[in-house]
Amino acid sequence: MTSSPTSPQSSPEPSAEPSPARSSRPSAGPEARLLHTAAALRDLPRRSGARAVVMTMGALHEGHASLVRAARHRVGPEGQVVVTVFVNPLQFGAGEDLDRYPRTLDEDVELAAAAGADVVFAPSVDEVYPGGRPQVRIAAGPMGTLLEGASRPGHFDGVLTVVAKLLHLTGPDVALFGQKDAQQLALITRMAADLNFPVEIVGAPTVREEDGLALSSRNRYLSLPERRTALSLSAALFAARDRLTAEEALHARAVSTAHPAQDRAAALAALGEDRAAADAHAVAHAAASPLQGPSVARAAARAVLDDAARLEPPLLLDYLALVDPSDFTEVPDDYEGEAVLAVAAKVGTTRLIDNIRLTFVSPRPDTTPARQATAGTGGTAAHHAATGTSAAPGTPPTTPHGTLGATR
Repeated sequence: MTSSPTSPQSSPEPSAEPSPARSSRPSAGPEARLLHTAAALRDLPRRSGARAVVMTMGALHEGHASLVRAARHRVGPEGQVVVTVFVNPLQFGAGEDLDRYPRTLDEDVELAAAAGADVVFAPSVDEVYPGGRPQVRIAAGPMGTLLEGASRPGHFDGVLTVVAKLLHLTGPDVALFGQKDAQQLALITRMAADLNFPVEIVGAPTVREEDGLALSSRNRYLSLPERRTALSLSAALFAARDRLTAEEALHARAVSTAHPAQDRAAALAALGEDRAAADAHAVAHAAASPLQGPSVARAAARAVLDDAARLEPPLLLDYLALVDPSDFTEVPDDYEGEAVLAVAAKVGTTRLIDNIRLTFVSPRPDTTPARQATAGTGGTAAHHAATGTSAAPGTPPTTPHGTLGATR
């Protein structure tokens, strides 16, 4: 697991220096009990409230801290929050970074405690896999062969196997995972439902640094030039979201125009109002064309990633995919509903992933501009574009970030 949750951000300009994550080092706070064995975990008294678990591979950062805080809020003062720290060898393939994956247990315990954890469970490999690598494992199925699964064969089998073991060992009522690893979250949710795990799976939003880069333990591997290039991942996602917002706002204006848009464009052009005429022509074109949200989103993201491939160092794209969150298959151009726009790429020797949620809607002729704009992905930003008003300075556009679905 490499879970770390994310908050939607506006499309920031890349900065010359990396922006530190919020509360990257916690202040002194209450201590968390550090346990290393399954026996010690079994002997741990349960509280009167619910138990929540947050699974990590260590090297904790603000993304993990936000998950722990969400878990603490979820179970309340009477509940119990357990954070697991385990670098799972089953989910690393040949040539991946198992040996150099950062191990910072002392700092992890400190951060987890400051965020509200009661217990940190940090077992050894022999403790989790006492007989060596398990012969019986959980298979991720068809969804596990797509995207990350295609790039890293067997990865999700390893993830689901260790998640299942840790769920059995920790016995939680609720488990929280970050939406940055969207495919992982979808598979864990599906596993819990398909195999009747008595646990609720909850997805938490991705946390981003001020420059837009999604928090990841692997970010520490990036040099300053590599980090500048890595910002193209989030920039591509934000470009898709903003382009989709603009298209939906234009259609909202088109369906609410009182006079035929072509007539208005011709009248404005006759008056010499070129800019207004061009705008009216755009509205006219929108009125005559169906929404092509998925193709527009893909094209906007692809343009940013194509530019990033020419940077120094270059961004080496693994995949850009717009997928149905229920099974991670590509959506068609006429798709309506929620989708995940996911990207994976290498910068130098570091592989990074990111994603955002997009919602595709069809305009309705009986919908007012404000309601039509806010019904789609762009929300407030689309409303301002449709009505000609402007948002307050510094107000970022919003991104839908509901969970992939919780199950119990």
